[in-house]
Amino acid sequence: MQVTSRDATGTTTDKFNCSVCPVRDHAVCSRCNPEEFEQFKAIRRIRSFSKGAHIMRAGEPMTSVGSLTRGSAYLRRSLEDGRRQMVGLLMPGDFIGRPGRREVAFDIIAGTEVQLCQFRIGDFERILQASPAVSRRLLEMTLDELDAARLWMLVLGRATSRERLTSLFALLVQHDARHMSRKIGISAKIELPFARSDIAEFLGLTIETVSRRFSDLQGDGLIRIEGRRKILIPDYLALIAETGDSESWRHEFHGEVCLSSAVE
Repeated sequence: MQVTSRDATGTTTDKFNCSVCPVRDHAVCSRCNPEEFEQFKAIRRIRSFSKGAHIMRAGEPMTSVGSLTRGSAYLRRSLEDGRRQMVGLLMPGDFIGRPGRREVAFDIIAGTEVQLCQFRIGDFERILQASPAVSRRLLEMTLDELDAARLWMLVLGRATSRERLTSLFALLVQHDARHMSRKIGISAKIELPFARSDIAEFLGLTIETVSRRFSDLQGDGLIRIEGRRKILIPDYLALIAETGDSESWRHEFHGEVCLSSAVE
């Protein structure tokens, strides 16, 4: 029997087939043995959030964690005077929440329609303590996130507006490659997870500057804009040459070459 409930933020259901989960190969549960996987299935709940909904709010108790299975979200921090800044993107397969932490550190907001495989934090921590495989996978994901954050600090601190936007495109290409468990080819197609106003906030730019850079990159043949959100990148190497740090974007954060042999 399917059980579905709604609250102020989203919809919860117990109907979900884990065998066809789109992030099964790289989520936090990806290294589980069959027994551990069954334990995860017993404690998980599937939650859906509409665009703009708060998945978690800064300062609230950390009551749950989970894996983003569909859609995209972002982390945002607000200052006392009302200024705010996106400080991270969350894409399918990314882990949301922090075991062992008492409070949520950032607002986590759905940038699109979002689906989350969610666990009560106490249940998850019990599996984490009992399973070396889950602990190792979570550590890998955390270290990858740390490396990505350090690279993004360089982008925001030193890069030009053109370099920031091309770096964002490269980041999205790599996310898609990991999600599909494939290497990056000569060309790539991405779907922007947010509106241009949100992209401007994430990159620390004005929306006017972002719009100009979109036009410049399309005029230079580095991208083709297809509809509101889809971007075709005809030549990935040409794109990352515009980031100011092409070597970083030629590799996954864990050091493996992410480009297919066709573009070597």
